Amino acid sequence: MSEKIKELKVSAIENGTVIDHIPSHAVFQVIRILKLDSFDNMVLFATNLESKKYGTKGLIKVSNKFFLPEELNKIALVAPHASIIEIRDFQVSSKKIVETPDHVNGIVRCFNPNCVTNHEQVTTRFTVVEKEELRLKCHFCEKITRRSNMEFK
Repeated sequence: MSEKIKELKVSAIENGTVIDHIPSHAVFQVIRILKLDSFDNMVLFATNLESKKYGTKGLIKVSNKFFLPEELNKIALVAPHASIIEIRDFQVSSKKIVETPDHVNGIVRCFNPNCVTNHEQVTTRFTVVEKEELRLKCHFCEKITRRSNMEFK
């Protein structure tokens, strides 16, 4: 009779970042918006992992990469409860939960096809009017962009 394997071990990273508690449906979106699909170092991901808090979750481990504040803002827009764990010399050096910013500039397209930002060289500017359901109000046309119709630049 064979023993059941209860845990799959994935190699630890010496330096880099682990993004944990990503909604399972958003893992590939996070990979895409952070351009990890063309990153030259090791990127490990998992989706539909068991989570006591959320039912299921996703996880991304990125070797030799520490994310900039604007990249953390992108993560927060699609995975508002994600935790960012920085690893240095195989040890956790910091751990934090992403925070949805109050303003989003230059990283999301306006949902309104008639908005000036979609026709001119104008940087998009949004005010976050609802963080949990995510609603972004365009500074120029005042239309609301929701998480469900959000596109990243």
